[in-house]
Amino acid sequence: MNIAQMNTNELDESNAKLAYTIIQSLLDSHEALSDLLVLMSHALDEDVLKALTLTNEWQAYLEAKRNLETTRAQIEKFTDELRKIENV
Repeated sequence: MNIAQMNTNELDESNAKLAYTIIQSLLDSHEALSDLLVLMSHALDEDVLKALTLTNEWQAYLEAKRNLETTRAQIEKFTDELRKIENV
């Protein structure tokens, strides 16, 4: 079940706010890590950087970033539902 399928009886305002805070914290952490990786990549020479981007770990990182875009859309839906709860 996703947030759009829940009704207001299944998700009270305080739990919704807590969930949003937790999710936002995780997203902020992921963004900080991404920024750190960019900074660190500038310290690597071109050959090392190329080798790094050919690893399975790098591919997994890129896949996680793509999935995060879907998560952001879900969070927007969640936020909309939270606003509806606050207005009830």
